[in-house]
Amino acid sequence: MIELIVSDMDGTLLNNKMAVSEANQVAIKTAEKLGIKFMVATGRGYTEAVPALEEVGIRCPMITVNGGQTYDENGTLLGNVGIDQTRIRHILNFAREKGLYAELVMADGVYSDNKVKRIETMTSLLQITNPHTTFKMALVLALSRLELLNINYIKDYEDVLTEDRLALKVLVYSNEGQPELQPVREEYEKDAELVVTSSFYNNLEINHVQAQKGIALERVAKEMGIPLDRIMAIGDNFNDASMLEKAGVSFAMGNAAEGVKKIAKYETATNTEDGVAKAILRCIDEKL
Repeated sequence: MIELIVSDMDGTLLNNKMAVSEANQVAIKTAEKLGIKFMVATGRGYTEAVPALEEVGIRCPMITVNGGQTYDENGTLLGNVGIDQTRIRHILNFAREKGLYAELVMADGVYSDNKVKRIETMTSLLQITNPHTTFKMALVLALSRLELLNINYIKDYEDVLTEDRLALKVLVYSNEGQPELQPVREEYEKDAELVVTSSFYNNLEINHVQAQKGIALERVAKEMGIPLDRIMAIGDNFNDASMLEKAGVSFAMGNAAEGVKKIAKYETATNTEDGVAKAILRCIDEKL
C-alpha cells in the first residue's frame, strides 16, 4: 500500500481554470484519512503555488521550482538548489538575443522585467488549455488568478543578481511553441550542470541538474522514512519525468505528453476530468 502521493500542479492537480476540483479535494482527503500523506511537486515558485492550494484548504509539504526548493507543510524552507549567476546571465542574454521573453526565479520569488509580456504569455497559455475560450475571456481568467501574476516586476534583472542572492531557475517563453525555443534547448542541454525541461507547450525551464523533482522526491522520502516503492507520483509533462521514474506507482495524466505516458506505469483521465482523483481512488481500491 502506498504511503505518499506526490502530484504535479499545472495540467495535473489543477483543471483548466487553474483550480483544484472538488473531486480532487475529496480524493486527497480520502487518502489522508487512510494515513496516506499528500504533497505537491511543481515547477512553480512557492508564492505562485500556495494560493491555489490555500483556496481549497490544502496544506502539505511541497517541492517547488522543479526541485530547486523544498518546504514542509508549515511553509518552512528546507533546502535550495541554485544556478551560479554566470550561467544565469548567459541564459538571460541568450534568450534576449533570440527575441524570447524570460523570467527569473530567485529563492525569494519570481521576477519579470516585462509585465505586458507576462500577462500575454499567461493569457496565451490559458487560451490554449481552454480551446473554446476567446483571447478576451482568457485575459479575464488570467487576471482573476492572482497567483499567475504574483510576480515581482523589475526594470533590470541585474538589480537582483547580487552575490548574496540565490537564483534557482530561468523560464523562457514563446507563444509560437517549442520550435522557437529549440535554439535555447540545444544551447543549454550541452551544459552538464544544467537540466532543461518543459511544463507547457510555450516554455522551457532551466534548472541546476540536481534541481529535479525526482532527486528532490528521493531526498524528501528518505527524510520521511518512506520507501520509493510506496510512493505514488502523478504528472503530465517532462519536468515530471524524473519523479515518475523514481516512484513505485506512477500515473500519467490523459492530457500528458506522449513521452511522459511511456514513462509512467499507468494512465488516468485528463486534468479536466478529475484525473488525479481517479488515479488516487484506483490506487487505493486496487492496492497498487
